[in-house]
Amino acid sequence: MSRTIGFAPSIAEMETIAQAAFARIPAGFAEHLGAVVIAVEDFADDELLAEMDIENPFELTGVYEGLPLTERSIEHSGTMPDRIRLFRLPILLEWCERGDETLEHLVGHVLVHEIGHHFGLSDEDMHALEEQVL
Repeated sequence: MSRTIGFAPSIAEMETIAQAAFARIPAGFAEHLGAVVIAVEDFADDELLAEMDIENPFELTGVYEGLPLTERSIEHSGTMPDRIRLFRLPILLEWCERGDETLEHLVGHVLVHEIGHHFGLSDEDMHALEEQVL
C-alpha cells in the first residue's frame, strides 16, 4: 500500500470510519447491540488507564464499557447505554507501525474486538465476526 503525506484524521473523521464499520455488523449481532454508543477520543483518560493497570496510553486502542450480554438481567434495565471508546492516537500509531493495512481496516478490527466483549465472544469468534465485517 502506498502512502501519501497528509494530515491525520480528526476525531470526527475517525468516528465516521468507525460508524461505517459498525454499519457492516451482521444483522444477527446488530439487533442485540441496542443503543451502544461509539465514541472516539485522542487517548484514554488517566482513571481508565489506572483501572486497567496501563502505564503507557499508547497501549490502549479501545475499550468496551458496559455490561456484557452474558451478564445481564432484568435488574440492569434503565441503566446508561453501553459504550465503545476508540482511542485515535494509539490507533494511528499502530496503523503507522503496521504499515500493511488501511486505517479503515484497523479501526474496524478494534471496533469488532470491543463488540466481541459486549457478546462475551472468544478471540476465535471475534476473528470470525471480523471476517464478515472487514
